[in-house]
Amino acid sequence: MKLNWIALIVLMLLVSACTTNNTKQPNFIIIFTDDQGYQDLGCFGSPNIKTPNIDKMADEGMKFTSFYAQTVCGPSRAALMTGCYPMRNARNDNGNSPHPKLALSEITIAEVLKPAGYSTCMIGKWDLAGHNPEKFNPDLLPIHQGFDYSFLTPASNDNRVHLVRNKELVERNADMSKLTRLYTDEAIGFIEKNKEQPFFLYLAHTMPHTKLAVSDEFKGKSEGGLYGDVIEEIDYNVGRIMAKLKEMDLDENTYVIFTSDNGPWWIKKVHGGHADPLRGAKTSAWEGGLRVPFIIRAPGKIPEGVSSDQVMATIDLLPTIAQIAGAEIPSDRVIDGLDFSDMMHRESVTFDRPYFYYQHQELRAVRLGKWKLHLPHNPNSKSIVYRKWPIHIAPEDRIMFDDYVLYDLDSDIAESTNVANEHPAVVKELSQLLDWAKKNIGDFEKRGENARPLGNEPYLTPNNLIPLKENK
Repeated sequence: MKLNWIALIVLMLLVSACTTNNTKQPNFIIIFTDDQGYQDLGCFGSPNIKTPNIDKMADEGMKFTSFYAQTVCGPSRAALMTGCYPMRNARNDNGNSPHPKLALSEITIAEVLKPAGYSTCMIGKWDLAGHNPEKFNPDLLPIHQGFDYSFLTPASNDNRVHLVRNKELVERNADMSKLTRLYTDEAIGFIEKNKEQPFFLYLAHTMPHTKLAVSDEFKGKSEGGLYGDVIEEIDYNVGRIMAKLKEMDLDENTYVIFTSDNGPWWIKKVHGGHADPLRGAKTSAWEGGLRVPFIIRAPGKIPEGVSSDQVMATIDLLPTIAQIAGAEIPSDRVIDGLDFSDMMHRESVTFDRPYFYYQHQELRAVRLGKWKLHLPHNPNSKSIVYRKWPIHIAPEDRIMFDDYVLYDLDSDIAESTNVANEHPAVVKELSQLLDWAKKNIGDFEKRGENARPLGNEPYLTPNNLIPLKENK
């Protein structure tokens, strides 16, 4: 009899453990690469770059083929963090730079999750406190935007990177060839320290933004040249994170997302990526500028081996993650993103929505279903888009439009044939959506009626920005 009671108690404990494991709040990891093109993964069609670990993520999860970011680095990070089109965000600057200094009044994913009991961490490229690696606003670093811990470089690696832990400089002119592994080491350390509580980890790789750099272990290994070496090193380190989750018995309770901040940097030639079969590249409003690879994996939660053409975007991650985590999204402001958690779990299959394409502050196009409508636009000498950005895309993609241009992306993913004349009703419907976006979100120098104001916090001019100083 005594043995039977012992067996019953053991069984009850096992059931209780299983129930606790199944109801425990899930963890979230977003792996965000920089300037990685739509095609630059094996599972998205790369002919010469091998990404077995990320491909395995796709095999064990969902792959989205119509997922959108923004067209350059800073706005893409603002959209991801806030669930809003960057034109709508409050900024701690005068609004002229393509790279926003995100105001502290904005609410990030980390700030949404913290009240729900999450430990939060940001590792890698921040780019929301200023785009100059020496002169940035330290009050706008992740540690002030809801992240408990951060190990970051403030901006891009155009020439150099400095590493900052929370608010202190830890290394000046860091060796770029070590960044991918170093970031992953930090990520694994955070996972190990927070295995007993729900966590949110935002890992924003500096690569493959140029200057490209890769460790000796991966140098010359890829058939895709140096760019391929960099992607394959990222893939290897994605594998390290996935292995750590399994080792720590966190795999089945962790949503892992892999995506990129924008399309490939065409002007960098062999050091840039590939957007085939899409047209255009980074800085453009063609598909190749904003459509990026996206994979989400969560065993037992996200269905395996599913590919979806559902239109989704970085702005959707905040409300989607909040819903899954049981957290509250802000109710005092417009959030542009939509909650796709049901669709991801296959409880519903379709979700029709418009998506608006911005070049910096300029509204350029809208997609609804298979249709994409480009706005007419002409040269504007006041616009940074016109003055600086055209050289970053191929000459044939620098064209201006005198009238609306309509593409059927289902049959013409390369945006080669204008069918506006054949579908006037579609042009009318989508043009009305664009009119709504101009009024509500904004366009160029006119911010929308539901955009947060510029300068709602003290603006730091270049003369009083705080230079990066070594911590003594």
